[in-house]
Amino acid sequence: MIELGRKNKLEILRDTSVGLFLGDDEDNDVLLPNKYVPENYEIGQTIEVFCYLDYDERPVATTLEPYIMLGEFRLLQVAEINEFGAFMQWGLEKHLLVPFREQRDKMKEGQWYVVHCYLDHRSGRLVASNKLDKFLSNDTLDLREWDQVDLVVTRQTDLGWEVIVNEKHKGLVYFNEVFKTINIGDVIPGCIKTIRKDNKIDISLQPLGSRVLEPAANKIYEIIKAKGGFLRLHDKSNPEEIRDIMQMSKKTFKKGIGTLYKAKKIQLEEGGVRLIAE
Repeated sequence: MIELGRKNKLEILRDTSVGLFLGDDEDNDVLLPNKYVPENYEIGQTIEVFCYLDYDERPVATTLEPYIMLGEFRLLQVAEINEFGAFMQWGLEKHLLVPFREQRDKMKEGQWYVVHCYLDHRSGRLVASNKLDKFLSNDTLDLREWDQVDLVVTRQTDLGWEVIVNEKHKGLVYFNEVFKTINIGDVIPGCIKTIRKDNKIDISLQPLGSRVLEPAANKIYEIIKAKGGFLRLHDKSNPEEIRDIMQMSKKTFKKGIGTLYKAKKIQLEEGGVRLIAE
């Protein structure tokens, strides 16, 4: 089955004057226009392409990399507005439509919005919406605390940053859990910190508990090496200075330093920490 809005691995069936026809194992085929045909290919070879509808509403394949695919949430820019809605740049020739009914507020040309790409079953077209909540639910969660998750940052609140978790759920990263610069639209990894009784999800941007020790120690070790073997930070350093330089909390920094010290990788000096020559 050839899926619109996703990447498909298809077989090259035949070469024509307009491009290559590609097919799946269910006898469906789709055109890869000449401008996307690779320089070297063979009939029978498998090629990965993205499939969507062209200007004439016909399925077509491309080797271009879209900024968003079916079921994803991503930050896109409005290319133009017309009587049908807002058209977003998504890396392909034909822009992605956000109908007026799917705009939380009236979109403006040139502005950036986090949108969700879905298949409109009435028209059969890929469209987008920035009414994000209708595509998210925390009613049923297949998550556990400590799970590593993928996040999309959607907006800033009084408490922290709202994020989309694994393209399905809503979560929150509290400001005191943020030790690096993040922005709306960022796609970043995270970790489930807490699942509350009402199924609200608290997110950490770094591994939790004892699991933070090894990654933190490795990060500190690499930074000390990059700085010539000496780091002008120690357990008495200002927490803000540690956060700015290391992008981690003072507590995490101290644990990482402790791990390196016990492993005899560093020695503690008055002005900082120094690598021990191996």
